[in-house]
Amino acid sequence: MQFENYNYKNKNLFCEEVNLREIALKVGTPFYVYSKKSLKNRYKEFSKSFKSIDHKIFYAVKANSNLNIIKLFYEFGAGLDVNSGGELYRALKIGANPKNILFTGVGKTEDEILTGLRHDIFLFKAESFQEIELMNKLAKQESKKARIAIRVNPNVDPKTHPYITTGLYESKFGIDQASAIEAFKLASKLSNLEVIGIDMHIGSQITDISAFQEAIEIIVQLIGELNNIGINLTHLDIGGGLGVQYNSQSTPSASDFANAILPLLNKTNCKIFFEPGRYLTADSGALVSKVLFTKNHRDKKFLIVDAAVNDLLRPAFYKAYHHILPLKDETSKKITYDIVGPVCETGDFFALDREMNELHPNDFIAVMSVGAYGYCMSSNYNSRRRVPEIIVDKDKFYIATIRESFEDLIKNEKIIDELFVN
Repeated sequence: MQFENYNYKNKNLFCEEVNLREIALKVGTPFYVYSKKSLKNRYKEFSKSFKSIDHKIFYAVKANSNLNIIKLFYEFGAGLDVNSGGELYRALKIGANPKNILFTGVGKTEDEILTGLRHDIFLFKAESFQEIELMNKLAKQESKKARIAIRVNPNVDPKTHPYITTGLYESKFGIDQASAIEAFKLASKLSNLEVIGIDMHIGSQITDISAFQEAIEIIVQLIGELNNIGINLTHLDIGGGLGVQYNSQSTPSASDFANAILPLLNKTNCKIFFEPGRYLTADSGALVSKVLFTKNHRDKKFLIVDAAVNDLLRPAFYKAYHHILPLKDETSKKITYDIVGPVCETGDFFALDREMNELHPNDFIAVMSVGAYGYCMSSNYNSRRRVPEIIVDKDKFYIATIRESFEDLIKNEKIIDELFVN
């Protein structure tokens, strides 16, 4: 499998024009690294695929919320899709115009809605009748009119992992198709709401485009029914979810995606919004780790590395597959390893029964395709410090996030002396 902008040169693994081993020796391990070129290429490819229609891409900040990554996509021309008060703070921190921000999420708090209203963000996504009424109430309280879209759950199976399936009735997301018309009627009658869009998002890591086609057909039909009762929308948001290749599965390109859904999108007079995250970022990233020990349990061989499940949750949480490459490709001898970390959990692994080049202590590996849902899902479990994030641009690398210190681990805690008085 080829990795865009990651290649071996003289048997050393490079990101763009930077030797990853050199970063490892200067910064220490583990660390995340991202290719700027990959981020830019993916964005341009996606946007170009839909050039025939009026559209806008809103980068899904949840996929990778590093300030520099967010700012890069904003500078490329994307709006920003935020899912929490913290993501909104990040979007504003990089200088984004609030008119380029969408606020999504099934459970927005009053404080989050008020913050969005006070900054006059472009749009809120409403996902329940109660949320519609609350947004109207808070907008009235602020003497504002909230622009909203309503997220409809079309009950389409995207055939992806159940934890990232969001378009079936049993999921918590959106308003079911049968209730959608009533939701739009309610919202259109409320004095402090401006209903301008309809939204869908059926899941993540979707590789079967027919699921998108089925869902879009349902939403396009709903738009027609709304037009018939005088509710005219300006945009259709089809969300994100387009999958990437983690293993050997067949995955559609952005142009494949566009060719499949453009005939359906052209049936509306709406501007089309997209919210890609994983598709734009996953392949840009690698997690570099050092081999600490090799260990044998009878026929089982372990490669113990210094990265752990707290650094990359996806293999344990989703049973996700990630290719793993040695930073120096200098042997043809193959060994089947369980590649594991030092955390006190059996689920602390990156690969099980994986055939790899034979490796030894102090060698380095790169866990590939981790630019999405990698660092942003990491934690301090076992009081481990979060790792650095590095961005490579041609022949230079930049530290975008510094490694946490031990003091960082306890900076928000305090010892309460009164608890220790007899």
